Amino acid sequence: MDLSTERIVVTGGAGFLGRYLQRELRSRGVQSENLLVPHIEDYDLTSEADVVRVYEEMEPSVVIHLAAEVGGIGANQENPGRFFYANMAMGLHLIEHARIRGVKKFVQAGTICAYPKFTPVPFKEEDLWNGYPEETNAPYGIAKKALLVMLQAYRQQYGLNGIFLLPVNLYGPGDNFDLQTSHVIPALIRKFCTAVERDEEKVVIWGTGSASREFFYVKDAARAIAMATEKYDGPDPVNLGAGFEITIKDLVEKIKDLTGFQGEIIWDTSKPDGQPRRRLDTSRAKQLFDFEAHMPFDEGLRQTIEWWKANQDK
Repeated sequence: MDLSTERIVVTGGAGFLGRYLQRELRSRGVQSENLLVPHIEDYDLTSEADVVRVYEEMEPSVVIHLAAEVGGIGANQENPGRFFYANMAMGLHLIEHARIRGVKKFVQAGTICAYPKFTPVPFKEEDLWNGYPEETNAPYGIAKKALLVMLQAYRQQYGLNGIFLLPVNLYGPGDNFDLQTSHVIPALIRKFCTAVERDEEKVVIWGTGSASREFFYVKDAARAIAMATEKYDGPDPVNLGAGFEITIKDLVEKIKDLTGFQGEIIWDTSKPDGQPRRRLDTSRAKQLFDFEAHMPFDEGLRQTIEWWKANQDK
């Protein structure tokens, strides 16, 4: 698919990943007038009437659905019903009306939270259905996984070209640094930078530090989604990631060193660790559309910390 000739709607296009994806699509020849973002102030994508309005007013030939209601472990624990409903409703209406309007391609961003709690590492796409997700984020994960089934069913019955991508935990400059809703890297950066500024003697971290995660630089993620949109037309889900894992304990030590914090780390073991391990098998993305991550992790962390220091008061 030559993206430069398409009208592309990017839901969530004003968000963290969406802003990078917009830049990536422009770099591939998409003109600004053909790159359309339904802003939350104007369209409630959980409302079918508003989704219909998106299609009527924007007339896309391609839809890339990034919009989601999501947060870290705490936010998932507090909003399981809302997160299930909002993510299910948005995808349901967008996919159904993509079918009705004959959209050429629908790209759905899934979530690694859809994988079973004890998925063998590295996670392979064929393991998606081999168990129940980690409890703290299961409603969100299952809502997204249901959209995979919907896309496969719509491909089979209606010929809708829908693809399903599974990006792992994102990070990078411009991330969400709100301590109530952010994911682990921005939350840790903010905690450590604040502790340094206030000359605090300790930082408290949730969990035991034993869980592992894979982190994916946001610019790499945007490139992966653009490449999949151009080159991949199959029914099978595809992992997107950097193909490595690091324990939360080692991550904390890296961020401590990079921010210059000299004090003590306190582990609050009354708080959950979440999924025990997380690392993807990314060979399918390489095989199907020749994607590989480029950003070294330490450099990506350094850039993210520098961005926060420069922008925290803005």
